[in-house]
Amino acid sequence: MAGGRERRERTQRPWSVYRANTFELSSEMIGLALAGNSQDPDEPVLEFSVACTELATPALERKPNSFVAVSCTTPPQAFWTKHAQTEVIEGTSNPMFLSSIAFFQDCNINPQTQVKLAVYDVKDRSQGTMYMLGSALFAVKELLQEKSHRLELELRSAENQRVGKVTVTAWQMEDRADHRMSVRSLPESINGRTVLPVDESLTESMGVRIKYASLCKDSLLRSVFGGTMSRMYRFPTTDGKHLRVLEQMAESVLSLNIPRQFVKLLLEEDAARVCELEELGELSPCWENLRQQIVSQYQSITLAYQETLSDLSNYRGPSFKASNLKADKKLEFMPTNLHVQRMRVQDELGFEHTYDVITIGAPAAHCQGFKSGGLRKLIQKFEEAKKHSALSSSQSIVYIPQDIIRAKEIIAHINTLKTQVNYYAERLSRAAKDRSASGLERTLAILTDKTHQLVTVCDCKLLASAIQALNAARPEYIASKASPTTEPEQVVLRNDQDTLLAKWSGRNSRSSLHVDWHEEEWEKVWVNVDKSLECIIQRVDKLLQKERRPSSSSLDCTQHDLQGGSSKKDGSPSAEEAYPGEWSEALYPLLTTLTECVAMMTDKAKKSMVFLLMQDSAPTIAMDVSLQYRRDVVFCQTLTALICGFIIKLRNCLRDNGFLRQLYTIGLLAQFESLLSTYGEELAMLEDMSIGVMDLRNVTFKVTQATGSSAPDMLPIITGNRDGFNVRIPLPGSMFDALPREIQSGMLLRVQPVHFNVGINEQQTLAEKFGDTSLQEIINVESLSRLNSYYEQFKEVLPEDCLPRSRSQTCLPELLRFLGQNVNARKNKNVDILWQAAEICRRLNGVRFTSCKSAKDRTAMSVTLEQCLILQHEHGMAPQVFTQALDCMRSEGCRRENTVKNVGSRKYAFNSLQLRAFPKHYRPPEGTYGKVET
Repeated sequence: MAGGRERRERTQRPWSVYRANTFELSSEMIGLALAGNSQDPDEPVLEFSVACTELATPALERKPNSFVAVSCTTPPQAFWTKHAQTEVIEGTSNPMFLSSIAFFQDCNINPQTQVKLAVYDVKDRSQGTMYMLGSALFAVKELLQEKSHRLELELRSAENQRVGKVTVTAWQMEDRADHRMSVRSLPESINGRTVLPVDESLTESMGVRIKYASLCKDSLLRSVFGGTMSRMYRFPTTDGKHLRVLEQMAESVLSLNIPRQFVKLLLEEDAARVCELEELGELSPCWENLRQQIVSQYQSITLAYQETLSDLSNYRGPSFKASNLKADKKLEFMPTNLHVQRMRVQDELGFEHTYDVITIGAPAAHCQGFKSGGLRKLIQKFEEAKKHSALSSSQSIVYIPQDIIRAKEIIAHINTLKTQVNYYAERLSRAAKDRSASGLERTLAILTDKTHQLVTVCDCKLLASAIQALNAARPEYIASKASPTTEPEQVVLRNDQDTLLAKWSGRNSRSSLHVDWHEEEWEKVWVNVDKSLECIIQRVDKLLQKERRPSSSSLDCTQHDLQGGSSKKDGSPSAEEAYPGEWSEALYPLLTTLTECVAMMTDKAKKSMVFLLMQDSAPTIAMDVSLQYRRDVVFCQTLTALICGFIIKLRNCLRDNGFLRQLYTIGLLAQFESLLSTYGEELAMLEDMSIGVMDLRNVTFKVTQATGSSAPDMLPIITGNRDGFNVRIPLPGSMFDALPREIQSGMLLRVQPVHFNVGINEQQTLAEKFGDTSLQEIINVESLSRLNSYYEQFKEVLPEDCLPRSRSQTCLPELLRFLGQNVNARKNKNVDILWQAAEICRRLNGVRFTSCKSAKDRTAMSVTLEQCLILQHEHGMAPQVFTQALDCMRSEGCRRENTVKNVGSRKYAFNSLQLRAFPKHYRPPEGTYGKVET
């Protein structure tokens, strides 16, 4: 066989055990070979290809449509177990099958394992009618001991008639042998035993030295992914060699883990909002009623989140949500059918290339239905309702959207800066107690900076007007207007000779707000913070000057002591002498005043901003809460997929300095592809998904070192709130050490999400003829703009060598130009948009995501097509086998098993009529589809 001769002529390969055709193998050595490579559990322990010749059918005028079913049994087991099968090849008596038969470590085969090859002729693929042409048997030992690793067996029918031949060619032994062993370097013999040389790669740690990280064995990926399925293929190349392809699919524990964390954060955020509203104090009846309405809405949604959290905590099912559960209320925050789809390619030179795609059912709120549209339409309705309520409002102040955004920012800044001011005030007090001059100076500088930042935040007209509005909402407002003698509450600062004093004055407590509040009064509050800080600065300067100034009187005292004299008769130190606790006593009242001034200022500022937000949300609170709940559901599903994609990309690229530099400089490109139609319910799903993807702009990542080595220690941790979530990714120590200093130091890593959609089914045909495709056009144009912007950022700050190499003759600017032309072409079912966007994403070190309604059928067509396009364009797969390879992956690959996981059937949920509307490359082979409940 030409292929076998060429394989023997190959140069170095990364796998090495020994060369089977140079000496006879003992049973012990065969057992060693079948034990596999402990470093790479994705390596099959045995892999062989199958080809048939001279197949004969009872009807001589018809050539068979054949496939080979492989079963095995290992003594003392007395029954056959089906292990795998090849794809169907139509209309030939001499089929050569592209899908190879692989036995992995968990198959537990040994030299005595018997393998049965049953060749079937499929009469009608759509109906699945077939009969067995013939079968053949062999033992694993026979294949391994054969010098050429090749067996040619006769196929015998049930009547024991010869119906053709089947050739079995083992790949694994020869591939492993080629790298380091040759006839000239046979293993040495010690005490009659053959000893194999140690492969150096086996002595490396499973850390970061190897570029490829196993889904099954890698400590980080194993903690996140599980249930891995694998399939092997051998595809011919244009130069007569072969590509070795491993296809894998794995689910993720994050499908459940992330929603649990996320819902818990939402509960905490909404509970905090209720507390803030209740802490506003007494309000006039009108405003009190509005507050109670808002609190009631938040409490009802909080109960819903509590129920969801309880359901997720009690869930004991598989770690992925099947497509037939996408409308299950208890699991609505979980992403549908989330998996990582991996293709690992070994080229003719033995180099490894890994391609990952995260597949997920379109993030959407299925439980809430789509009658009123999806998020885009609902947000538009909500904004119109707010405008209408603002126009008809009797409020004296109407806030614009920018004010609302600013109010949320002010609250966040105040919470952070207040904590920091209090922390550094405490640090300053400790430095004074320790009489540390350097500590005092250093801490005071930070305290000054943080306090000035806080004052700057509070010095704005929005706050002043909001305080006035809150003032006017107090029940005593009118009464107090008639009582101008009320003494305002304030801080009085006095400089008495050498001693700086600060004290409170006013009849009311510090937490109360004087009702006759004007902008000037608010200015006094934050000015008092500035003044109290100035008092501290002056006092510290005095203390430090005194510390540094040499004292003549102390010299006199020293001389007096040497002469046997004593100090003052009463034992008290002189006025110039320092004494323990002096610094602490001097600063304590001033620091107390500062923290009290800050507390008063931040309390007033935060309450006024909470009241402003209450004013804004009151008229549309029911609609707001309902919309937010839907947005939370969609975002949680999208976020879970993003985290899976980030982790697997980071792990694969730990040795890629270009990618890591790109990651901390301009962020991660996340490219979402969807195949949803713009008709009926899928239009609303697309509206949901597009908002969920864009909301990822509020997500940042931070990489930390894991505190332990167990799987739970490697799970990501989410913090933050709806205004911004941070995801902490723990890495094992060896991996963390491989990262650049910028990432190790905790730099926040941003995300740039883009989303391209092209509907391909029969519903899209209806949308194009009778409906509206404008949403798809808007989404694609927006994402094109963001993708161009990302590339422009890249060119400004990073060199081209940060990007992966490609065999493509088309440069990135040209690809972006072609994508722009296709996006603006308004061509029906223009799948070139998806192909070009995917290639650009890969060329820009991005993470790929693919979706349809359930990530089961159209998604399977898309990822298998993407895999074959990559094999052809990047690895030289022979174009004449493109269609056969595509059908092979779709009929016998991992995505066929995905349908079983979801609905219990090995059929894609298409029918013949539907498929006529599909673009040609998105149609599965006959016999792989049919009516299925999705």
